[in-house]
Amino acid sequence: MDRRELLVGTGALAALSLAASRAGAQTGAAPEKPKVSLGVGGKPLLYYLPLTIAERRGYFKEEGLEVDINDFGGGAKSLQALIGGSVDAVTGAYEHTIRMQAKGQEIRAVCELGRFPAIVIAARKDKAGEIRSAADFKGRKIGVTAPGSSTAITVQYAMVKAGLKPTDAAFIGVGGGAGGVAAMQKGEIDVVSHLDPVIAKLEEEGAIQVLIDTRTEAGTKALFGGSNPAAVVYLKSDFIQANPNTVQRLVNAHLKALKWLASATPEQVADTVPPEYHLGDRPLYLKAVRNSLESYSRTGVIAQSGQESVLDMLRKLDPELAAAKIDLAATFDDRFVKRASS
Repeated sequence: MDRRELLVGTGALAALSLAASRAGAQTGAAPEKPKVSLGVGGKPLLYYLPLTIAERRGYFKEEGLEVDINDFGGGAKSLQALIGGSVDAVTGAYEHTIRMQAKGQEIRAVCELGRFPAIVIAARKDKAGEIRSAADFKGRKIGVTAPGSSTAITVQYAMVKAGLKPTDAAFIGVGGGAGGVAAMQKGEIDVVSHLDPVIAKLEEEGAIQVLIDTRTEAGTKALFGGSNPAAVVYLKSDFIQANPNTVQRLVNAHLKALKWLASATPEQVADTVPPEYHLGDRPLYLKAVRNSLESYSRTGVIAQSGQESVLDMLRKLDPELAAAKIDLAATFDDRFVKRASS
């Protein structure tokens, strides 16, 4: 039995297959808004692979939706676009739903895409002798997709756990694509907190020393002590209330993508995504996909323990959240996943 077969248990695969197959039956009611604008912060990243699969395999069209995808420089920017009204939905980090609730903004996730963050924190290879753990990040320049995004929050959490303050380093936005590779190659950053395929490219070049790896369940537990959901589909609550059929179809399409990923080979993934996502190195992209397959959600449901883990992380990082009253039940609307699975 190979690693892929070990990672995808037959029970989980069967459940997800059933959910996705039934999702297609939940499209009887016409979408209130067939044209939807969706924001994402670094679409080529494997963190957002389910979105690309839903797009490229035509699952949005099968659900009667025309989805206009806006790719921003990081998750924080796509969140800003949602708040500002320039997009209807976002594929982004679950943690934003908690942050926004504390600010009085009702943002809710409707489908989990990633059950592990899949974020890797690594030191520049020529600095590896002096940067051996997060405790050594003080005063360093750390490359993240964008300040305030999940890559930044994860590395800040690692710093706090190591006894530092989340402001003890300089965080530099390097974007979601080749910019992260270039920044490390040029010596513009000392540490990188990023995702595949950027991490796989840097590893292949021998440019980094990996310190923390949340692409796997073991690595996620090592940092967070348990599960920690990553990418989700989230929207404003008023949009969900006004457009339930549209939201259902968005969820249906993403569940189809998760089902497909649960049995797809890395080669099939590479053939499906745009060639430029390979960063000029298809074999390396295949390796990156293999590294990330474990991280994708099997059911679309955010586990309660994962929600609590993210809240605990944010309370440690943000003084405003430390005392804030947060209703985790209001951060995830599970009606659509359940309906697609019934």
